[in-house]
Amino acid sequence: MANLEQNNTSADQSHFKIPDIKFTKLFINGEFVDSIKGRTFDTVDPRTGEVIVRIAEGDKEDVDAAVKAAREAFDHGPWPRMSGFQRARIMLKFADLIEQNIEELAALDCIDAGKLFLWGKLVDIPFGARLLQYYAGAADKVHGEVLKSSRPLHAYTLKEPIGVVGHIIPWNFPTSNFFMKVAPALAAGCTMIVKPAEQTPLSALFHAHLAKQAGVPDGVLNVVTGFGHTAGAAVSSHMDIDMVSFTGSTEVGRLIMQAAATSNLKMVSLELGGKSPLIIFDDADVDKAAELALNGILFNKGEVCAASSRVYVQEGIYGEFEKKLIEKAKAWKLGDPFDPETRQGPQVDKKQFERILSYIDIGVKEGGTLLTGGKPWGSKGYYVEPTVFVDVKEDMQIARDEIFGPVLSLMKFKCTPKIRSCLRSVTCRTVEEAIERANNSKYGLAAGVLTKDMNVANRVSRSIRAGIIWINCYSSLDVGFPFGGYKMSGFGRELGLDGLHKYLQVKTVMTPLHDSPWL
Repeated sequence: MANLEQNNTSADQSHFKIPDIKFTKLFINGEFVDSIKGRTFDTVDPRTGEVIVRIAEGDKEDVDAAVKAAREAFDHGPWPRMSGFQRARIMLKFADLIEQNIEELAALDCIDAGKLFLWGKLVDIPFGARLLQYYAGAADKVHGEVLKSSRPLHAYTLKEPIGVVGHIIPWNFPTSNFFMKVAPALAAGCTMIVKPAEQTPLSALFHAHLAKQAGVPDGVLNVVTGFGHTAGAAVSSHMDIDMVSFTGSTEVGRLIMQAAATSNLKMVSLELGGKSPLIIFDDADVDKAAELALNGILFNKGEVCAASSRVYVQEGIYGEFEKKLIEKAKAWKLGDPFDPETRQGPQVDKKQFERILSYIDIGVKEGGTLLTGGKPWGSKGYYVEPTVFVDVKEDMQIARDEIFGPVLSLMKFKCTPKIRSCLRSVTCRTVEEAIERANNSKYGLAAGVLTKDMNVANRVSRSIRAGIIWINCYSSLDVGFPFGGYKMSGFGRELGLDGLHKYLQVKTVMTPLHDSPWL
C-alpha cells in the first residue's frame, strides 16, 4: 500500500493553475482548421476521468489535405532547398520558444498524460528543446563521400531528404517523442505529418503553433489529431507519404508494416514494445540496486517501453534485495502529479488502467505471489499501486507480455555448476543462466546489468540481444545515443546521428574520367 492518504487532489485543488487550452484544431499548411467532417473527440484528464476539452478528429480526408500541403512544401517549397545552416537557425528559434513556454507545455502533458509536472518542467520539455538544438547542429553537416573506383570513373554520393514523412507518436512521452522524430526530420529537410496519440493531443498542437512562430514554412509541419484506426491508418497507407516512423505497440507496428507494403512500399522505422530484463549479480550494492530496479519499473508509472519489468537477482543477495525493494515500493508516493512530492501519477486513461489491473489478476491466477500492491489507488482517476510479483515462471503472461504499467516480476537465479576444467566454472554457469533467461523474450529493446565485475558486465552486455544495455545504471538516455530495438522491439533508431540518417536517401552520382592520371 502506498504511503499516502487514499484521496486524490481534484483538478480545482491542484498545486498549479491549469492554463487555458489554446489549440484544439488540426494544424494543416500553417493554419489551425476544423476537420473536414466537423467531428471532435474528448481528451480526458486521467487524474479525475473528466473531459478537458474536445479536439478536432482528423480522418482520411484530413490526412489527404495534410499530405497535399507537405508534398507541395517538399516538391516546391523552400525548406528542402535551404542550406542546413538556414534550417538550423529556424530550429534554434523553435527551441528557444519551447524553453520560453516550458511551464505551459509541462502542464499540458501533465493533464493529458498524467505525467509529473516537475519532471516535465525540468526534463521532458527541455529535452524537446535540446533535440532541436542537437539536430540543428547537425543540419549543415550532412555530407556524402567521394568513392574510389576500380575503373576510369569519378563517383560521389549525395545524402538527400527522403521526402514526406508520417510520424505516429505514442502517449507516454508526448513531447519527447514528438521531437525525437520531428527534429531530425526537420534537419534533414523533410516535410511531415504528425499524428499524435488520441490520448495526448494537446502539446503536439502547441508545438505546431510554436513552429509557425519560429519561421518553419507552411506545409512543412502538419499535425492531424485523431484515432489510430482512422487517421493513423491513413498515414500508414498513403500513397504520397515516403516514410512512416512509428513508436508504439508491436501489434500496431505489424499493421503499419502491412499498410506500407500494400501501398507504395514506403520506408518504415519502428520503435516497439519491450519486456526488459535487469540482472543483478550478488556483488552489487543492494540498496542502490533496489532503488534502480524500482525506478526502472515505476518511472512514468511504468508506461515506458524500456521499463525494467523483469528483475533477476542472484540468490546470494535475493532475500535482502526483496526486503529493501518492498520497503521502497510501500513508501512510494502516489498523488496529484502537480504536487512536487508525488513520484507517481495516474495511468494515461481508463483503458490502460483496466489493462494493467487485468494483467495483475492474470498473474495471481497463474500462480504468482503479490508481495505488494495489485490494486487501484484513490477515489478518482486512474491510479494503480506499485505492484511486485514473486514466484514468477518464465512462461507466465506477466513475464512474457508488455504490461506497460507499474508491475514488476521479481525472479531469482543461482549457480548450477558443471564439471569443467575452467576454474571459474561456477561463475561461468551463473552468467550463462542470467543471459539465457534475459534473452528468453520475443522483445529486445533494453536491458540492465548491475555488477562490480566488469568482465561479467562486458560479457553480458555483448550477449544480450537488445538495442541498449545499461551497466550499473538504468533508463539513462542522451540526445547523442541511438535508441531502438532488436527482435520484435522493432528496427530503426531514434536519437544520435542514426536518428538523422534514417530520414536521408543516399544517391550515387558518377561520370567517366578521360585521360586522368589517377583513378
